[in-house]
Amino acid sequence: MSNDARFFAFLKDRIGLDVASVGEAIIERAVRQRCAASSAQDSDGYWQLLQTSAREQQALIEAVIVPETWFFRYPESFSTLGKLAQTRLAELMGSRPLRILSLPCSTGEEPYSIAMALFDAGICPQQFQVDAIDISPLSIERATRAIYGKNSFRGEQITFRDRYFSAEVDGFLLNQRVCNQVNFQAGNLLDPTLLAAKPAYDFVFCRNLLIYFDLATQQRVFEVLKCMTREEGVLFIGPAEGSLLARLGMRSIGIAQSFAFSRCAEKADVPPAAFVSLSLPALAPATFTRSVANLPLRASPRSFAPSPLVRASARAIPAPAGGLDSDAASLLVNIASLANEGKSTEARVACERYLTLHEPVAQVFYWLGLLSDLGGQTAEAQGLYRKALYLQPQHPEALAQLATLLASQGDTAGARRLQERAARGLSKEGRNR
Repeated sequence: MSNDARFFAFLKDRIGLDVASVGEAIIERAVRQRCAASSAQDSDGYWQLLQTSAREQQALIEAVIVPETWFFRYPESFSTLGKLAQTRLAELMGSRPLRILSLPCSTGEEPYSIAMALFDAGICPQQFQVDAIDISPLSIERATRAIYGKNSFRGEQITFRDRYFSAEVDGFLLNQRVCNQVNFQAGNLLDPTLLAAKPAYDFVFCRNLLIYFDLATQQRVFEVLKCMTREEGVLFIGPAEGSLLARLGMRSIGIAQSFAFSRCAEKADVPPAAFVSLSLPALAPATFTRSVANLPLRASPRSFAPSPLVRASARAIPAPAGGLDSDAASLLVNIASLANEGKSTEARVACERYLTLHEPVAQVFYWLGLLSDLGGQTAEAQGLYRKALYLQPQHPEALAQLATLLASQGDTAGARRLQERAARGLSKEGRNR
């Protein structure tokens, strides 16, 4: 099945998914799961079913795109939104309400966070409306129920739960005042008719979507997003997508950790670089000690050395809160050992085996990035570091290594942003200690 490209082509055609952005193992595992669930005898039988069943097509998409979100994820984005919204309303002088889009909205945590953030900023219900779109009807159904478990409330600042939710037997129910501000619908951003009849939005949240696509699809989707965003509007993106937007004619608004961009007066005169990353469940770091400075460098075909920031930040990884099963933990220890011993081929095989058997963790993609970097495969390494940063946005070594790559490609602004993120993360960690 590993060489069967039919399923990769199907997902590319239907949702624009680039297999390189998630790895063949992830898709193969989803296909195996759907084969078993549908009682297909083999991959050929499942392929025939896929051609004739719209329900099974959607089921495979659902199996590949695993929603991973929570309320007020990237909190600075929402506080920034509140301030920008107040300014924009003053400019509109009551002529119309603010229009805001969340896409993909997953199970609703992001668009509901938008509404709560605007209420907290003193903005009245009649002054804004949020549209929320996702390719998954199942996610839309869960979002409209507006009942959430503890996993949707993360971090230390969850006082909003007391203000906007009531405890129920099966979770926390969002109050109707917030629900009324969000319109949900299922839709595909690659559908040319999506939102075609609607005016552009003042604010668009499109986070961790571009990372699914190959370069051509990223550029196509970016043009769609620009059409959806007013010229004076703001586009909020994921932490691993900033460099791409900067190369495609957007500029950061300059608020740290907001991941907010507006249009440049002129498109940057820099050829866009290939960009791939990942949108998968975020897990806690793995349980093993990494020693980046001790990685063998002699086999590298180019001059490469970990940055001082990487050397300074190498440390023991704490055990994950929920724990890993013994097989996963043992495999992670083996990966670290092989990499530190200079056994690059064996380490890569172990990483791929881990991704086939277990849910992805940032550290595996970081090790794969280092191995690709040492082998001179810079484009592949860049994508792998971005995958690690999606799963763990403040992973200091991945930030520093990716910054080094961007700097070597002449993207000094992108490198500087990543170095600043890494420095802020280390500073915060030091304060916590």
